[in-house]
Amino acid sequence: MQQVAPAPLRRDPAPSRAAYRMHRLWLTPVFRALLRVGMPAFVLTMGFGLYLADDARRGALGDKVAAMTRSVQERPEFMVTLMAVDGASEPLAAAIRNLVQVEFPVSSFALDLEAMRAAVETIDAVKSADLRIRAGGILQVDVTERDPAMVWRSAQGLFLLDETGHRIAGLTVRDARPDLALIAGEGAEAAVPEALALMAAAAPVAGRIRGLVRMGERRWDLVLDREQRILLPEDEPVAALERVMALDQAEDILERDLMVVDMRNPQRPTLRLAGDALARLRGEDPEPATPVSGRMSSALAGN
Repeated sequence: MQQVAPAPLRRDPAPSRAAYRMHRLWLTPVFRALLRVGMPAFVLTMGFGLYLADDARRGALGDKVAAMTRSVQERPEFMVTLMAVDGASEPLAAAIRNLVQVEFPVSSFALDLEAMRAAVETIDAVKSADLRIRAGGILQVDVTERDPAMVWRSAQGLFLLDETGHRIAGLTVRDARPDLALIAGEGAEAAVPEALALMAAAAPVAGRIRGLVRMGERRWDLVLDREQRILLPEDEPVAALERVMALDQAEDILERDLMVVDMRNPQRPTLRLAGDALARLRGEDPEPATPVSGRMSSALAGN
């Protein structure tokens, strides 16, 4: 009897458990990105790290990078050959050039324009500055200079101030700027805007003004020639001075033999005669200065 061979077993088409898990893992986006991007990046980084582990190789690579950087930065189109200062007087321009000491030619990449601008603005006479690299390799410095508005006499000497009270420069002698009003007294530099308003109100007697003195850091005295003074109140000094100017135009009180026009109390202004003025009027011996009231003081009070 012939023996029949057994039929071959059919291969199970279902994947094995390991193959199934690998297939599912491959379908994961994170795993695919890790293999396609992360693995090559890791290999390159590891290789580059091993290459740079050698000091000689690392130094040679640094030299090559520095040489390439210099070759780009030192190209003619990036070189600065001179500096131009506009908007400043000659003394201020010279001070800026001395402060911003740059050895030309120099690459524009080597210039810290922001630090240079901050340095220029530390100069008292500079209100603002703008620095830029202009075509043709020119370091352009545009300056807004402070305009002197007052002369301030302090314990340290004479100084020019702008309209905000910011110090501009020192002054050797008062006669160097006779066109500017003089202020003095402690705290005078902090009240320059008010001082300018008072000078504008005193325009009718501008030729007689010797200066403004800050008293107690709270109010002003307007000093005229012939030792005359107008004592102004702490509050609304401009209005008080305008009343004095109006009365002077009507009565010429400042042309009389007065020493003080006291407006510190707006409700009771006082005129003080010179020491011998009242005595001369009465034909008596001179006496100390005497307050005078009456029609003029009433007019000063606005009555």
